[in-house]
Amino acid sequence: MGHRYKTITMKNLFLLIFFCSYIYSCSDDSTIILNDQQAANFEIIGTEEGNGDEKLAVNELRKYLSKITDVEFQEGKVGSKMPKIIVSKNEQLNEYAISYGFKNGDLFIQGGSEKSTLYAVYDFLEKELDCRFYSPTVEEIPQQASIKLPKSLSYSYTPPIHTRTVHSRLFYKNPDFANKRKVTQEAFPTYVPIARVHTFHRFLPEEKFLKNHPEYFALRNGKRLPTQLCLTNETVFQIVRDSVAQQLARYPDAKVISVSQDDNTQYCQCDQCEAIHQKEDSPAGSMIYFVNRIAKEFPNKQISTLAYQYTRKAPKNIRPEPNVLITLCSIECDRSAPISQKCQDFKDDLVSWGAITDNIRIWDYTTQFTNFLAPFPNLHTLQDNVQLFHSNNAKWIFEQHSNNPSELFELRSYLTAKLLWKPDLDEQEIIKDFLEGYYVSAAPFVQNYITSIHDELKKDSSFFLFLYGDPSQGFGSFLSEENLTKYDSLFDAASDAVGNQREVLKRVNAARLSTDYAILEYAKLNLYESLKQNKKDLIQKRLERFRSTTQANNITLMNEMRYTVDEYLELYQQTMERANRTNFAFQKPVRLLTKPKKYANEDPQTLTDGAFGSSNFYANWLGFEGNHLEAVVDLGDKKTITEISSGFLQVTNHIVFFPKKVNYEVSENGQDFSPFGTVMNQHPLTKKSKINDIQHFTSKRNPIAVRFIKIRAESDLVAPIWHHGANLPSWIFMDELEVR
Repeated sequence: MGHRYKTITMKNLFLLIFFCSYIYSCSDDSTIILNDQQAANFEIIGTEEGNGDEKLAVNELRKYLSKITDVEFQEGKVGSKMPKIIVSKNEQLNEYAISYGFKNGDLFIQGGSEKSTLYAVYDFLEKELDCRFYSPTVEEIPQQASIKLPKSLSYSYTPPIHTRTVHSRLFYKNPDFANKRKVTQEAFPTYVPIARVHTFHRFLPEEKFLKNHPEYFALRNGKRLPTQLCLTNETVFQIVRDSVAQQLARYPDAKVISVSQDDNTQYCQCDQCEAIHQKEDSPAGSMIYFVNRIAKEFPNKQISTLAYQYTRKAPKNIRPEPNVLITLCSIECDRSAPISQKCQDFKDDLVSWGAITDNIRIWDYTTQFTNFLAPFPNLHTLQDNVQLFHSNNAKWIFEQHSNNPSELFELRSYLTAKLLWKPDLDEQEIIKDFLEGYYVSAAPFVQNYITSIHDELKKDSSFFLFLYGDPSQGFGSFLSEENLTKYDSLFDAASDAVGNQREVLKRVNAARLSTDYAILEYAKLNLYESLKQNKKDLIQKRLERFRSTTQANNITLMNEMRYTVDEYLELYQQTMERANRTNFAFQKPVRLLTKPKKYANEDPQTLTDGAFGSSNFYANWLGFEGNHLEAVVDLGDKKTITEISSGFLQVTNHIVFFPKKVNYEVSENGQDFSPFGTVMNQHPLTKKSKINDIQHFTSKRNPIAVRFIKIRAESDLVAPIWHHGANLPSWIFMDELEVR
């Protein structure tokens, strides 16, 4: 059904909307010139039904045409014979389609929905009038007295990806900018607000049900754990069904609710669940079996579930119901190259799911969540990945950026949004255009940095660029000392090129944070030696620039575990103080009495090498899984000491906990040890424990002459029952033993 139209005449409305009089006096039969010479009259056509985004579309076009032409228009006349500009929803178009062009002398700017109509205006401004919307605060609007448009102008486009989300606060906190970049203004549009992802624990809280009904939960190695639900238990189905009904009644406008696994891999292995897993050749079998049952109860709503980690592989026989939305997640993939090149398993799973359902929502990842500000050279993978998703039936894509600022935050947000809108755009042209508009005279140097760091990563084909990695992993590769020096010099040149453009310099400094962070972390490898070589002032200067830049750009978080910039800087200062003090254990031999696992090459000398750990266990930490840490350090000869200290890491979501206590013993001969001191954990593990933290276990006493130090850090051994890793081996991580 078409719209009823009404004629609107008002000062500055749509004349602004197309800078001025639509005039046919033009230099050439194929061109219409819009100028300010005959701006007295103008007829604007809108729809009576138009509101919300459709009205916004009119106002936005009016605003930007005014900015371009700097023209004030007089009030038009009703019924004039002047050409018209029509901005409206056209129900004959696909809901997601946009269209603009001339027809019978009038200019139509339309979309298949009100939101698409707004997108059509922004697309017109960008494509035809060269407007640029780089960030919420940086736009480039050309200034000109007239515009030439061909009479043959006719453009239409239907984005192949219907729902586009970039997990960036640039869009969530600035809905106008989200509209300009044609992405959603929230992470989970149309979802029930309190049931978006990882919802099993919301429907059946462990505190409420585990004690009296352990059978509702996952059976693992003969024990019921509240990690996941037993999906073949009939009462579990009834409770979840009723909970879903309550939430949908509470939020009647919501279209989607998540019925999805919690964030761990400990699914139910009872006989009934395992029978389905065997039949379907995947634990996704019991998940789809369960979610399908829920979906049939609510045929007018969409039930979202995850194909994530243990459920990522599609089931062999069962098919999702038409109203089941499969959210397929690529969390395990190596980001040093496109998914199609380095993550074949995910690609295979994507193809398999695409063959059995039309409802796929991709949950992809674009940054390093353990170190938001670390260099993460994966820009060259973004387009290939979006194209892969699109070619396999994905109409809804969620790109999990950091939300909070990360490396090249504005560029990443802009580029990802552009590619989601139109996957076949020229990626390099997008980057070039953005850099020139956003960094201005510094653009060539920022471009050189981007090219250099990506080229260096490509040279190391074996490098695994991990979402949960650490810059220390790149110190022998794209973040070598030589490369860091080169990147640093490029940002020096970028700063010099900016001159007195304070706002541009602020942007350059924000881009430089990643290089500064990597250099600061690199310095921890040899902090003792650096301070001895009087490099403290250089490190301090970089720390102060890091502090001032983060403050100026309202950057507060270092990672997704809520580890703050202030905490990082405070810990770095403490680390410098530690490194500046005499340590009798520095580079002394270590003999381990218990076995470490995986990290720091399992090298016992990690405990005395002078390399200090940061917030991530990849960097300079020695890890012990499911056992205590016991070690003996030989000081070489007798030393009179008064203090022993050691640093430990906590990352609770990765089952890394502080030791319950640390016991120190001393000896003169390495055989007969006597107590020196026991230090208890000052922050015992609870549900409310800080996710990411570092604690120093320090014992002091009167002077005593010793040669050997024995340390025993007592682990929890397994995660507590309430933890998502319940009953799994827990870790302790230690960096340096310090003896004074």
